Amino acid sequence: MNANDNLTIANKIYNSRLLVGTGKYKDFAETKNAIETSGAEIVTVAIRRVNIGQDKNQPNLLDFITPDKYTILPNTAGCFTADEAVRTLRLARELLDGHALCKLEVLGDSQTLFPNMPETLKAAEILVKDGFEVMVYCADDPIQAKILENLGCVAVMPLASLIGSGMGIINPYNLRLIIDQSKVPVIVDAGVGTASDATIAMELGCDGVLMNTAIANAKNPVLMANAMKLAVQSGRDAFLAGRMPRKFYSADPSSPTQGLIGK
Repeated sequence: MNANDNLTIANKIYNSRLLVGTGKYKDFAETKNAIETSGAEIVTVAIRRVNIGQDKNQPNLLDFITPDKYTILPNTAGCFTADEAVRTLRLARELLDGHALCKLEVLGDSQTLFPNMPETLKAAEILVKDGFEVMVYCADDPIQAKILENLGCVAVMPLASLIGSGMGIINPYNLRLIIDQSKVPVIVDAGVGTASDATIAMELGCDGVLMNTAIANAKNPVLMANAMKLAVQSGRDAFLAGRMPRKFYSADPSSPTQGLIGK
């Protein structure tokens, strides 16, 4: 991987293009081991589900995933309205000593966890005006993605497929439309199931991949974390290298056909 090929979000440079979540592990020790192995530098935390200081009597994730080592990305998982999301991130900012970077997600229903785009747009506008640096989970809709960018979001995060589904990238064509038009990082968020999904996202030209369930629900989360690290690196290298053109209905031998030995 090119050492100078870094990810920049909100004017901060990161070496890793893999972003990871902290939910669904058996305990905080496993969370720590998997995240360390992944090489991720941005770690997202569901403020409504994970204790980062809200409950002084419970184990605190930040004792395992420390803010001096990782960029903690509070998210609004479990919020279904703009108002809920805004309140949640204002609480997170207090808990994290004024931390501005956040991940906004406003869900449409509890069955699909698909983004509610009208409420997402409403919350994004409020949060940007309130000084937040908003990375935003959104539909794989290039029009909505451009609106979010124009509102001032620092990254757009279209889903590959439904959260936790492991179905991989359902619509690569929409992702390419979003990538081609965007001036902010495009990070695939939701639906990655295995290493090949992450590689495909990066080969398409995504700037990064965010995942949680694909690692946490693997039979061996730590080993899968390593696979995802390598997959993201491999996909990025392939994108930068530029794949050979597809040649339908014709072959091109690897060895030259001219000047053969003995002819």
